[in-house]
Amino acid sequence: MPQLLPSAEELHAHALAEPAFAEWARGCGPLEHRPATQAAVFRLAHRLVQAGQQPDLAGVYRLLQALDRLTCTGLWLVAHMTYARRVRLDGAPLLAEDFKARPEGHTGGALNMVPAYAGYLALNALSGQTRGWTMGQGHCVAAIEALNVLLGNLHPEQAARYGCDEAGLSRLVADFYSYAQASDGLPGVPLGSHVNPHTAGGIAEGGYLGFAELQYAHQPLPGETLVAFLSDGAAEEQRGSDWMPRWWRAEDCGVALPVMIANGRRIEQRTELGTAEGLADFAEHLRHCGFDPMHFDGRDPAAFVCTLHEMEQHLAHRVAELARGILHYPLPIPYAIAETVKGFGFYGAGVNAAHNLPLPGNPHVDAEARRLFNESAAALWVAPDELQQAVDCFAALRGGRPLERDHALAVRHPALPRLPELHFHAQACSPMSAIDRFFVDLVAANPQLRPRVGNPDELASNRLGGVLQALKHRACAPENDSEALDGAIITVLNEEAVVSACLANQGGLNLVASYEAFCVKMLGAVRQTLTFARQQREVGRAAGWLGWPLVATSHTWENGKNQQSHQDPSFCEALLGEMSDGIRVLFPADHNSTLALLPQIYQSRGRLACMVVPKRERPAVFNAEQARQLAHDGAIVVAERVGKEPLLLIANGSYQLTEMQRAARRLEEAACAYRLIYLQEPARFRAPRDLLEQQVSADEALRERLFPSALRRRVLLTHMRPEVARGHLWPILPDASQCAALGYRNRGGTLDGAGMLFANRACWGNVVAACARLLDMPRTALLTAEEAAALAGKGDPAILR
Repeated sequence: MPQLLPSAEELHAHALAEPAFAEWARGCGPLEHRPATQAAVFRLAHRLVQAGQQPDLAGVYRLLQALDRLTCTGLWLVAHMTYARRVRLDGAPLLAEDFKARPEGHTGGALNMVPAYAGYLALNALSGQTRGWTMGQGHCVAAIEALNVLLGNLHPEQAARYGCDEAGLSRLVADFYSYAQASDGLPGVPLGSHVNPHTAGGIAEGGYLGFAELQYAHQPLPGETLVAFLSDGAAEEQRGSDWMPRWWRAEDCGVALPVMIANGRRIEQRTELGTAEGLADFAEHLRHCGFDPMHFDGRDPAAFVCTLHEMEQHLAHRVAELARGILHYPLPIPYAIAETVKGFGFYGAGVNAAHNLPLPGNPHVDAEARRLFNESAAALWVAPDELQQAVDCFAALRGGRPLERDHALAVRHPALPRLPELHFHAQACSPMSAIDRFFVDLVAANPQLRPRVGNPDELASNRLGGVLQALKHRACAPENDSEALDGAIITVLNEEAVVSACLANQGGLNLVASYEAFCVKMLGAVRQTLTFARQQREVGRAAGWLGWPLVATSHTWENGKNQQSHQDPSFCEALLGEMSDGIRVLFPADHNSTLALLPQIYQSRGRLACMVVPKRERPAVFNAEQARQLAHDGAIVVAERVGKEPLLLIANGSYQLTEMQRAARRLEEAACAYRLIYLQEPARFRAPRDLLEQQVSADEALRERLFPSALRRRVLLTHMRPEVARGHLWPILPDASQCAALGYRNRGGTLDGAGMLFANRACWGNVVAACARLLDMPRTALLTAEEAAALAGKGDPAILR
């Protein structure tokens, strides 16, 4: 059981007996160590010595003294990163020319993160364990970069540019928000406004507030520990962050330690947690959700050390009580609340201006602002010899453990999964059945890879009944045989939460399936992952996590029974705009073409796939060989009629292929030549936007073989909005006067599939009419009078079914 806190008399006696404790307790600069923190440090030091993690108490206190000096220097450096072009290690005041003409920085939040990240680093040093970290408020990166430079925890490109001498630190502060640009257009310095792949140990940009809250519990694997620094504004507003106890299981999850920085301020106003009542209400809310909230002094780096250690101890006790049958899931998950004020340690703390530029003016041109900067910086300055002693103290405790740069979550690289046998077949069926059987078999063949399924809708409705039967919904109190305590399916009607469970599971196998229209709610979380992975590739440290599909099913063209809210291809359209080396946007037409894609997807690294898949039965179009060829090339010739100046028909989407086949039969009857292409992966045939995208684009020979330039007249029928498809596919739709594009025109309602196609002028009859226009002949040459009248809105649409 935890020891009782020592009394004031015991602490005084301890200070007399341990001069190092007394020296630490005096504080440093603005850092004060309150009695509660002193008692926690006393207990921590004894625990570390009793556990054999430290040889003596004095060594612990010396490290905490070093922590104070490191923290003050970190605060000092963060302030310089916002305002200054250089530093002066001798502590002399900066002159007007030493300041930036255009200061910029999320200063207040970064200042708050300095004691937090410094405390994390100190606990690692004291315990000899390198924990992982993530930070929801990625705009606070200056704190991370400053402390990483001071301790030499850097990637090679930063180590070559930034050092602890005056020149190196001056380059750091000058580079921050310098807007430097390289000749290729990319940022010209290894430093950014948010966490990025140059940031040692960074695993997420944190530009979208609220996603770290949804992901942290799913990130660590058993045997790993993750410290998650969270935003108070996001925590009070992002529904789903309070569900983590529902999902955490000791059997398949590592230790996750959430720490909310409660500074009480957004950009322009106070948060609800900025009041005593709001903070108390939030803590009570956490208790109701299954958390065990712990308040502590967020101004004191030593309080972070003690609280993080206490959280680990508490969770270990809870797991032990679970094993003895005393507790049951959900376990009370420790949740730390670091109480502070925005921008602690510098001028303007606690006011709205602290978020960005706390000084009342620009010290480059404003003498009073310059005075205030120098006065605040002087209170934080640490003499170079004292700073070096502090750095040496941290270095002496490193031993052989990995740098925080190389924590387990930052270097994810699971072995490629063993692939199950593929079961192709020739009968009509739901293409979703291919995903269903493959994923179940894939999970069974790879027990070493933790599975996660993100499910905001209905698995059974989306034809994933096998996945449901094998993996089950995760539930704390299972009530039927589709639920289990250890279920791998994260089910909640919150698309951001379920996709985050899979985006976070970078050491395992993942699958997300949702109604296409509702996938749009996932875009922010997905894009943050794609952006970070793209930047990792650009710096030469590509992400090692295994690829997986986001399946958009119950899609636009088969959801006519519902209203237009359920009829929206925006998800695939938006992801088509992302770089295709990071995500594939795929439209398999049948079971076999769906199945042939899955081995490629799950054996890729750092690359997602958006699969737009029908759930209804669809005819078998491609045999196994054709499906593999289609997966490889991205498009395939389905049928053609040789003749003079054939039309090039391009179908993109399962229902669109059926309509195109019907249109092709009408052309056949009229003796018109044509070639019908099925376009499964549109992005392969657009113009690559850089060298990385070029590596995954179709080469000119393949493009010419499938889309011969001699065939000038072309008709595209797409699952998407035709304007979006035409914009991406201009290389294969080069002449607007000779090309027609049909697809979703934002028409819908309570209609069946045929009704949806007709309402959007995207049925086979519309294709034939477009062909007639390109052939410069009347519609009635290819359509009956009744069919033509229906297309003109003067007849019965039923005749076109």
